[in-house]
Amino acid sequence: MSAATTSAAGRLTDGELKAQEKAARKAEKARQKRIAADEAAERKRSAKAGFANVNNPRRSTLLTVLCAVFAVYCLFPFVYLLINATKTQADFTSTFGLGFGKTFALFDNIATVFSYQDGIFARWLFNTILYVVVGAGGATLLAIMGGYALAKFRFPGRKAVFVVIIGAISVPGIALAVPQFLLFAKLGLTNTPWAMIIPSLISPFGLYLMWIFSEQA
Repeated sequence: MSAATTSAAGRLTDGELKAQEKAARKAEKARQKRIAADEAAERKRSAKAGFANVNNPRRSTLLTVLCAVFAVYCLFPFVYLLINATKTQADFTSTFGLGFGKTFALFDNIATVFSYQDGIFARWLFNTILYVVVGAGGATLLAIMGGYALAKFRFPGRKAVFVVIIGAISVPGIALAVPQFLLFAKLGLTNTPWAMIIPSLISPFGLYLMWIFSEQA
């Protein structure tokens, strides 16, 4: 009797459940209205004070126009390249840069590029993809693993590692070109893909960035 009575008393009827759901929806709507009113009031205060809160930004027509101008400026070289890739050599030198030529020669130009010097461009393209995928992908993976370990684990010498990373970031890459060449020459790795891939796997700034991100996340 006791168990059955307790179970029955602990259950709510359909009417009570609907009433609770209705009250919850009403409370949520009231909360959303309060948030909207607070945001509107904060925008008014920011406008009067002459500054904007980054968590509650204001729309600016001037900044939107400036961003659009910069976007067009950044995309202009790609549009120019795409249009002129469809021209013949004669049309390229005789027509307007942003206008199409008399002949659509895009596919002929692509065939010419890939047949140049027995397809040397295809080899260059493959090498670029290899270096980007293996080098950048490997550097990202190592930076994520190293940054997470440095952020989440405490071990002796952690501060020394931090000092080494900061010091490595401050050294320009061009200063390491000659030492790297001499090192790979002694290892017999010059004129091989490894001479490009191995240095690209080390990214002190990426490691530092992942360290800070993992620590603050």
